[in-house]
Amino acid sequence: MARTIDSLGGNTYVRARASFDQSPDTNMNSFVDRYFRLSQLGTSVRSEVIGGATTFVTMAYIIIVNPKILEAAGMPFGPSMVATIISASFGTLLMGLYARRPFAIAPYMGENAFIAYTVVKVMGYSWETAIGAIFISGILFTILTVLRIRSWLATAIPESLKISFAVGIGLFLAFIGLNETGIVVIGVPGAPVHIGDLRKPSVLLAIAGFILMGILMLKRIPGALLIGILAITAVSFIAGITPVPMEWTGAPPSLEPLFLKLDILGSLTWGMFSVILTVFVLAFLDTLGTLIALGYKANLLDREGNLPDIEKPMLTDAIATTFAALIGTTTTGAYIESATGIAAGAKSGLASVVTAILFLLALFLAPTFTIIPPHAYGPALIIVGVLMLAPITKIHFEDLGEAIPAFCVVALMSFTYNIGIGMTAGFVAYPLFKIASGNPLALKPGMWVLGILSLLFFIFYPY
Repeated sequence: MARTIDSLGGNTYVRARASFDQSPDTNMNSFVDRYFRLSQLGTSVRSEVIGGATTFVTMAYIIIVNPKILEAAGMPFGPSMVATIISASFGTLLMGLYARRPFAIAPYMGENAFIAYTVVKVMGYSWETAIGAIFISGILFTILTVLRIRSWLATAIPESLKISFAVGIGLFLAFIGLNETGIVVIGVPGAPVHIGDLRKPSVLLAIAGFILMGILMLKRIPGALLIGILAITAVSFIAGITPVPMEWTGAPPSLEPLFLKLDILGSLTWGMFSVILTVFVLAFLDTLGTLIALGYKANLLDREGNLPDIEKPMLTDAIATTFAALIGTTTTGAYIESATGIAAGAKSGLASVVTAILFLLALFLAPTFTIIPPHAYGPALIIVGVLMLAPITKIHFEDLGEAIPAFCVVALMSFTYNIGIGMTAGFVAYPLFKIASGNPLALKPGMWVLGILSLLFFIFYPY
């Protein structure tokens, strides 16, 4: 390595001139490290790749599930699958490169069902009009984010509610995992929730996967969740539980039937007001709660419990939702399944870049990426649910003014199968109990806004 001798005030020091002797690969590694702050965050390219891949594998089900749900609204499956993949890849790449957070973006579950079954099936609107309402919501998100109103509202949320978001979403994830694997069955006659058939090979494999992932994480094995998912998938193939796909690759269908088919003018009617309000509130709060919960999981929150530079992931979410409507799919936002990647070691936006690339590859390898069975990825959701319970010890349960609203959030997130419902219930309950306790001055102005917005949500929700 070349060296230069410099003098300054009689003192001599040696300065290594490494830049001229570094290879292109070294320069590239250095750039990646600086841009994504890998050394500063205490992570590595390897950890980010494993984390990004884990997130993708855990949420790859959305490639099939989202278009299947939207098919009920009359949206063609093939183009809808392409729109799902492109919107997820675009939003996640933007999250990685701009916001530089390990949070993946994709069309939200819950919002897609609301559009397909409530807005189209029950209320009778066309899917084009419904997508127009999502576009309007995306524009509103973008304006509110640029004006920093969304971050102002986020900083007004008390710590007990922020903690309850993380805990509630953890239980919600665990509940999804238990249901997806068949360990718990929903809607059984005579009981809303019931234990599944533990004699089924897929359920037994899911239980084995849960134990395997738990042991691997206990032993601090890098990539424990990804190893567990792939191992259970392999065993499922060998045992004949999951069929091997007839083909592994394929050209993506055309996006033309959905591209720019949204009806914006049709959504600007009084009858669509409740729809726009519902989409807006659910997406707004889903994103807010998810970002805070993921921030807790990734240890990214500051001393006040806020996510630094939250405007960036929020703006990413807003732009991604607007883009999703243009190409023909429903509201997108940060996915709580990103917690699996974080648990696997992801700490920076590089993980999101990896996830985005894998989503893009799925355009041509959809049969390959969608073979991961629920009993393989479901146990990972349960494990992450366990990990996200930790902050609950910080809630002051002796103060019922704090405990009851937090309980409303945690319970209703899981029992209604909807993150937004739990959050809105908490935003209504918190001011109410602060007033009842004679301490309304403890509320920041932003909490009053969130409380009123949540109350309007319950009033105008198209039940």
